[in-house]
Amino acid sequence: MGIDSKGKGLLIVLSGPSGAGKGTVCSALRKRVSETELIYSVSATTRQPRQGEVDGVNYFFKTRDEFEGMIDRGELLEWARYVDNYYGTPRRFVEEQLNQGRDVLLEIEVQGAKQVKERFPEGVFIFLLPPSLDELRSRILERGTETEETVKDRMNVAVDELEQVYHYDYVVVNDRVESACGRVRSILTAEHCKRERLFHNQPDWLEGL
Repeated sequence: MGIDSKGKGLLIVLSGPSGAGKGTVCSALRKRVSETELIYSVSATTRQPRQGEVDGVNYFFKTRDEFEGMIDRGELLEWARYVDNYYGTPRRFVEEQLNQGRDVLLEIEVQGAKQVKERFPEGVFIFLLPPSLDELRSRILERGTETEETVKDRMNVAVDELEQVYHYDYVVVNDRVESACGRVRSILTAEHCKRERLFHNQPDWLEGL
């Protein structure tokens, strides 16, 4: 019997401080990797759909009662409440994609990643770092929407979040988007080649040799 080098998909959790470029790197990955191999996690939310948004594509749109029921039943890998609306990652969607051999990419804040690791420790956790704190500050300022006080608050939060880096499997410095994207793809290739991952799902692969 041969060995399947792909097997079950990986849950890739990419997080880091605001301004590290998580969204940009994730967008670059999605352009370079087919959806048959890598799919972006779809979140559930209680907010109303915006024009053009499609249920199950942009979000899973839920009522408050439906969402709170998902929380009670343990159906979310992580969840949080922002501005009177709930947001979270449905476990069922992620597991269905993984079982089909697709890798699932979850872009999330540090606190959400901590919840995911508690509920799904077999995931691959990648921390995206800015080249320096000065560069991080510059990126936040470039948005042009932040006051000096807000920038200061965001930097203080970022320093706290950076201390969580030791809970991650990998660290990728986002100096250039292309380079960071390439490093993440290299991590995925290496993870799929891990002995324990291959043999755990295929313990009898030597039969028939």
